[in-house]
Amino acid sequence: MKIGLWALILPGLIWAVLRLPGWERGFLVQAFAFTPYVAAWTVVPAIVALATRRWTAAGLAVTAVAIMAWCVLPRALPDRDRGPADGNELTVMTINMFVGAADPAAIVKLVRDHDVAVLAVQEFSPTARMGLNNAGLDALLPHAALADEVGTTGSGLYSRYPITASHSERSGGGNMQVYATIQPPGTRTLDVVSAHPLAPYSTKVLKLWKGDLAAEPRVDILLGDFNSTLDHAPVRRLIARGYRDAADATGRGLIGTWGPYDGKPVPPVTLDHVLADKRIGVKDVRVHGVKGSDHRSVIATLVVAGGN
Repeated sequence: MKIGLWALILPGLIWAVLRLPGWERGFLVQAFAFTPYVAAWTVVPAIVALATRRWTAAGLAVTAVAIMAWCVLPRALPDRDRGPADGNELTVMTINMFVGAADPAAIVKLVRDHDVAVLAVQEFSPTARMGLNNAGLDALLPHAALADEVGTTGSGLYSRYPITASHSERSGGGNMQVYATIQPPGTRTLDVVSAHPLAPYSTKVLKLWKGDLAAEPRVDILLGDFNSTLDHAPVRRLIARGYRDAADATGRGLIGTWGPYDGKPVPPVTLDHVLADKRIGVKDVRVHGVKGSDHRSVIATLVVAGGN
């Protein structure tokens, strides 16, 4: 019983000790995306240890639970400070189109139903661009800055409001990112980026993955598929530069946005984010599945103060 109990406790405890300071390395980078599931598991051996009065084991098991709760639980609780509550509402949406295979009509319906004013797309192909146009997106969001490419590297931004400047850049990992300055009525101009850092799909590309996240710009709204969760230290460092994660701020930070993948039983994890400058408030976040994509859309209603 003693050996079996320690076998239950130690993996979660080691995981917690590594997660707290952000010591993910090698294969742990991918594994850390599933930290919320491990956090839930740590409760089980803690209960067993307490119930069987194995006090040393119970102390360490409860320590693991406490560390995991500190790291994970805040994402399920709305922040007291979500930024300014007074100003003009702006609803933004991001969706990874899965090599352009996402259903354009489903995306356009979400834009229409949720009054989306700014749409960011990743894995945006020429076929996807044509499909969105045919589905009527141009009528809802007539302004665009697009860098569509065959494959998984394309990116784009659509806007209801005029785009006064735009350009696209290829990240070190190879994905395109579109930058645009948007002028909503009654507010200052907003710099917006459709973000898509490289995925840490192999230990050989971890340097590029970290580099892409470190190179993300400081803008008003940075939204897209970050290929990272809040359990990854590089994305936490990015947020610490003055951003607010919209889902985290509203208590919806544990809703999975990617997975299962390719028919495999991969538990959903939260790779897609809307990061807003802390001068921008966050009112609400919703997550919706999109037919044809392995990602879910993230729709955030933001509050932007008036003036220039």
